[in-house]
Amino acid sequence: MNLLPRTAEEFSSAEYWERFFKKRGEKAFEWYGDYNKLCGVLHKYIKVQDKVLVVGCGNSELSEQMYDVGYKRLTNIDISETVVTHMNQRNAERRPGLTFQQVDATQTPYEEASYQAALDKGTLDAVASEEEGALARSMLTEVGRVLGVGGRYVCVTLAQESVVKLAVEHFVQLGWAVRLHCLQEETGNEEDSFALPVFVLVCTKFRQPMPAPILEMCLGEDGAPARLARVADLLSAVRERQAYAVLKKRLRTSTDAGSNLSLSLCHAKTGLPRYTLTVQDCPPGAKVPRSNQFAIFIVPQGSETAWLYSSAEGRRQLAASANFRRLVVAAMHRNQEYTDMQAVQSELSPMVMDLAPPGMPANQQVPFLSVGGDLGWREEYCVENVKGEDGELYRRLVFLSNAALVQSESRLVPSGSASSHKKRNKKKAKPTASCASLSVDSGFLCCAHHEVMVAGLAALGSARQRTKVDVPLSVLLVGLGGGGLPQFLRDFVPDATVEVVELDPVVMQVAKEWFGFRPDERLTVTLGDGLERICALEKGGDRLFDVVMFDVDNKDSTVGMSCPPAAFVEASILQKVCRLLTPRGVFILNLVCRDSALRKSVRERVSAAFPTVLSRKVEGEVNEVLLCSRGADVSSSDAAAAALTLPSLNRAAKSLQGALLRSGGNGTGSRPHIDVAELLKDLRVE
Repeated sequence: MNLLPRTAEEFSSAEYWERFFKKRGEKAFEWYGDYNKLCGVLHKYIKVQDKVLVVGCGNSELSEQMYDVGYKRLTNIDISETVVTHMNQRNAERRPGLTFQQVDATQTPYEEASYQAALDKGTLDAVASEEEGALARSMLTEVGRVLGVGGRYVCVTLAQESVVKLAVEHFVQLGWAVRLHCLQEETGNEEDSFALPVFVLVCTKFRQPMPAPILEMCLGEDGAPARLARVADLLSAVRERQAYAVLKKRLRTSTDAGSNLSLSLCHAKTGLPRYTLTVQDCPPGAKVPRSNQFAIFIVPQGSETAWLYSSAEGRRQLAASANFRRLVVAAMHRNQEYTDMQAVQSELSPMVMDLAPPGMPANQQVPFLSVGGDLGWREEYCVENVKGEDGELYRRLVFLSNAALVQSESRLVPSGSASSHKKRNKKKAKPTASCASLSVDSGFLCCAHHEVMVAGLAALGSARQRTKVDVPLSVLLVGLGGGGLPQFLRDFVPDATVEVVELDPVVMQVAKEWFGFRPDERLTVTLGDGLERICALEKGGDRLFDVVMFDVDNKDSTVGMSCPPAAFVEASILQKVCRLLTPRGVFILNLVCRDSALRKSVRERVSAAFPTVLSRKVEGEVNEVLLCSRGADVSSSDAAAAALTLPSLNRAAKSLQGALLRSGGNGTGSRPHIDVAELLKDLRVE
């Protein structure tokens, strides 16, 4: 049986409502909720002793329920003769004082100022559907006429924008006060409930029109009113609540691993964004423990734009690691103050269950997850000493824009002493020796990818018909960090000259002050942009390098590649690097990329520029080192000599190992702790 009108205009037609109630019969039709849902706000604005005009009553049980709790002065009007007859018959014996009259709400027979309240549940929404809204304006004008000073028009509505705008502007022009309540949706019946929230519009008549509009918005029946300056602001607030309700309905009735739904929570007083919440569901079929239904992950301050938290793919990886059915990623905003983790949890807890997955019990505890248990920070960098489980001390450089990443690390030894190769399982602890009496062990590479990059120098020997690598060697390294890698090259690779390009002079200062970095005639630093330096060298054409290394971090954490910056692996730059290499030259790239699609794209560009590419994954880390040879891209006379193969590389590894051991450490007293053959055994041909 179809009860819906064919056109919106039929909502305002008496003939339509006659047909509607004849077809529906005696069954009550409750627009937007019954007395139990509305009683809180109705009792707030309508006194029991008030004389109340119920506009467009239909066959709702609302008037009957209000009568039963003490409202005895109700006048119910409706345009449909059928429903009026039925309601009078239904209440003749049980409620003799409850009257129903067939009256057009736009032309009532009642005296001016004869009512203290007018109650409208859905009638305005129906009549405002008429084009131009003339019928709705006539009804509102009539309501204003029959209400006395201090009288209230209480309208239950779904708050369609055109409807609310019409009513609010009408009463603001008359100088009435306007307040809008957004009622909280009931939980537990999400499948059957409206997606949109129900609003109650309360317009109060004053003896003298108000000089300035009084516009207020309340959440719930008892929420504190928020004063708004313009009608447009009120409409915007309504849209926000409606969008949030639709979002909650969607989240409470379905899951979607690819949806990436998000919302912003704003400061109650300033209106500025305070939190951004993004919902990440696990994919269908994922094995999630029954107890792991729902969790909130707090992103550390300063890491909001990190790829892991700001990109869809990063959040999917984060959710997979957390292994919850639904993970809400909560990011804090700049220019906002947060006391501590407990305060953040207290702020977010009241609305957590709004975002819970379908079927989750309302009383189930929701865990808050974080990195390190604190809120993070936004300073520039820090240097910290840590103590390993082996009892040795290590020094770390951390850029606090990405505090989860150790930028550089060196082993510390008492000044003037050599050291041995030990395990490097580390934990934070207080140093056992004075920092002033410690120095950096330049022969010990703490970063595994640095060891692989050094071992990659064996490619220079494999690319020659002879396997000697202890010949003059020129290296261009982009990215200084703590200076451990370039110092190792200078101290242990015979006759190596190294030019380091570093963008940030602060990093240079930190390397000198805390990591014992000592430039000299064989190890120079060019302060400036690495890309500009590469372009200038390639354009000059008078300098070639045996090795070009990229070990530079990406400050733009919005992409899924933390090393190098995306511009460094553009096709044009890779071609310039290739032209900067000698015929036997090798390009060595430290690639740290979590985004699988981006990684594939980078690998394709590298392979297009360098015919021979070998790769080595670093165990337990995201890093992989690419060894790239010009191969057949050199002149035909050098092509055979430049061929890079795994067998020849293995032979050259022994030569490199011997050269490192014979170097003497440039007078440092240190020995190189590196096994070239072991590091190269897992190389793969791309």
